[in-house]
Amino acid sequence: MHQNNTADSPATARGAVAIIANRRSELLLHLRDDLPHIAWPDHWSVLGGGCDPGEEPRETIVRELHEEAGLTLDGLTELFEIRDEHGSGQLITFFAASWNGDETALPLAEGVKLQFFAPEHLSILTIPPFIRNGIHRYLAVRPA
Repeated sequence: MHQNNTADSPATARGAVAIIANRRSELLLHLRDDLPHIAWPDHWSVLGGGCDPGEEPRETIVRELHEEAGLTLDGLTELFEIRDEHGSGQLITFFAASWNGDETALPLAEGVKLQFFAPEHLSILTIPPFIRNGIHRYLAVRPA
C-alpha cells in the first residue's frame, strides 16, 4: 500500500480527537491539566492525542479513548482535519461517536475531569480555537 498524500509525510505531526455526543445531544468535554509543558493547559477540549510513529489517526483515536478514559466506542466516524495552528501544530483528524454512559464513572487517566455540556453552553468555556472550530463544523452538519 503506497500513499502519495503529502499530509502523511513524516514532517507532518498528526493527531486525532473525538467529538462524543450523548442521546441528549450533549458533547463530552475533557478539562486538560494545568501544566506548562502541554498544549492548551487548563482548557476544555475533546478526548484525543498525537499519533505514534506509523499509526493512522483511526488507530490513534481508538488507543487514546481507551488510555485516557477507558472508552471503547463502536461507530467512530471520520469527519475532517483541522491544523492546531496556535498549539501543537499537529494536523488533527476529527472523529464523531455516540456514547450514553455516565462520564463521572469513567477512569480518567489524565486531565482534571470529563463532563457533558449542551452545545449552547460551550460559549462560556475556554476551548482551544481549532477545537471550537471543529465542534462548530460538527454541529452545523449533524442531523437535527
